[in-house]
Amino acid sequence: MSKPEVLYRQIGRLIETAPDFSGLGVLNAEQLRWLGRARALVVAGNDPALNVELDLAAKAMQSARRGDASQTIMRVLYSALASAELKAPPSAQGAFIPAGNRFDAFAALAKVLQTATVDVFVVDPYMDETVLTDFAGAIAIGVPLRLLADQATVKPLLAPASKMWVAQHTTTRPLQVRSAPPKTLHDRAIFVDGKTAWLLTQSLKDFAKRSPAEIVRADDTSSLKIAAYEAVWASASVIV
Repeated sequence: MSKPEVLYRQIGRLIETAPDFSGLGVLNAEQLRWLGRARALVVAGNDPALNVELDLAAKAMQSARRGDASQTIMRVLYSALASAELKAPPSAQGAFIPAGNRFDAFAALAKVLQTATVDVFVVDPYMDETVLTDFAGAIAIGVPLRLLADQATVKPLLAPASKMWVAQHTTTRPLQVRSAPPKTLHDRAIFVDGKTAWLLTQSLKDFAKRSPAEIVRADDTSSLKIAAYEAVWASASVIV
């Protein structure tokens, strides 16, 4: 992974984990650590103007202007994120999705799904019908889709939606759906063609609705994760 891509992902994760800065009390250890990481990552982006703006806002965090200062810090981080994204490889761009940006969520996930030519395998313990209504249409016609959810946490509308999908699309958009024993699924992931693993920071039903989301390509662990979940799939209960 290149340095620009690492910086891009680190800033994205920092935004995702921003603490609550409401109130006017003394900043706690979590808030101070987060501010320290924010400064380090902005400095790593080599933009002196953003460095100055962040330092001024950080100082104001101890005053009655904390609300405005925290907004400034987030704006600086989003600027640093955009700059880092432009320098990152094309395959990494679009991995971080700001809160509530549903269209960008669709576009980013569609870009992943459209690369499939053999098979798409989605793992999500909390899966619901959203995977079909919002995202499955991005998969090329004829490419099989497999969905694996958790027996205890799968949402009730997934099964009827899946049956209607199969009835409508038959062999043009093949679909299989299974449920695994409770607590055996530890990731929310998309596996493409049995080769590439993408990890999601949120379930597809909630992706980027209320908080920032990220799609991360698991280059170092992809083969292990794919093999592990193929084993779970083999023994999972058939829904459709």
